[in-house]
Amino acid sequence: MTSLSQPLQRVPGRAYLLLAVVIFAAANSVTRRLTDIGAQHLVDGRNPISFCNVLFVGNLVALITLLLVYWSELAPRRWRHFSWQTWLMLGFIALLSGALAPAMFFGALEQTTVNNVVLLGRIEPPLALALSVLLLGARVNRWVVAGAVVSFVGVVLTISLQAPTDDMVQMAGLTLGSGELLAMGGAVAAAIATVASKASLGEVPLGLFNLVRTGLGTAIFFVAVIVLFAPDHFQDAFSPFVWQWMVGYGVVIVVGGQLAWFQGLKTSHAAEVALANAFNPLAGILAAFLILGETPTGAQYIGGAVIAVGIALNQWGSRQPAAPKPPLTQPEAETGMGFRGV
Repeated sequence: MTSLSQPLQRVPGRAYLLLAVVIFAAANSVTRRLTDIGAQHLVDGRNPISFCNVLFVGNLVALITLLLVYWSELAPRRWRHFSWQTWLMLGFIALLSGALAPAMFFGALEQTTVNNVVLLGRIEPPLALALSVLLLGARVNRWVVAGAVVSFVGVVLTISLQAPTDDMVQMAGLTLGSGELLAMGGAVAAAIATVASKASLGEVPLGLFNLVRTGLGTAIFFVAVIVLFAPDHFQDAFSPFVWQWMVGYGVVIVVGGQLAWFQGLKTSHAAEVALANAFNPLAGILAAFLILGETPTGAQYIGGAVIAVGIALNQWGSRQPAAPKPPLTQPEAETGMGFRGV
């Protein structure tokens, strides 16, 4: 174990962060490609690699792999001192970030373009920042605030300049398609989960946090689908055809990305983590082009350019001298990463 871990430790943290960003950015496009493959191999008229099956089976594979990696985190000594409030909050966060947010992102991918999902997901950082300031009393400088505002304007432009479609609805003065609405809903759920995690789960070990979030999220999603649809909704979920694709998806996209990200966090500064996060939308758009041949629309170019300015302002603000900050937590580090495969 020592001979293997020493070479891994010599790899710079920023290299792990870059690898994780590339993997996470490709998640949207790989998910869409998998469902396209399933559509070419229908079973009695059904797509065996449906979005529900990708989410459910991907979560199962991720949970199995995470159990192998973090088995020691399940020792009672690591969690028996937690209060019932901590367990209740863990369940709430699992509902939001382990079930609701991924389900909404998957629904968005089914109804709109990958680029829209990537760009509209950028509503998460400014919302998480606003909630942190209002609820946790977080202190930020004017450049960070300006970056959040500009990024939010970029999201609004991406929506408002879209060509009209039949499924659009009016909300808060904006015309939203159902896919765009789901993408924003997923980002809102992720932002709330991030702030809730930061506020109440500082004592929970990283491995246990992800095990509980993945396990409970999988169970909640499974029960919700059975109740809302029918027991046969997952009838293709355990077919060999589905698993031959989903094992690679779960191990590489879901777990591989998480492990690379966690390893990068161990030896990286907060500014390096923020910079890695900043590249996520660009990498996501590039992945959509390379994997799906999807080119940005005029509205996405304009909105994306404004979002890029907001990210640049945020980066400038994060580098300004300020009071000493506590170590970056996992929930804070994940802010703005958007869809990560589950």
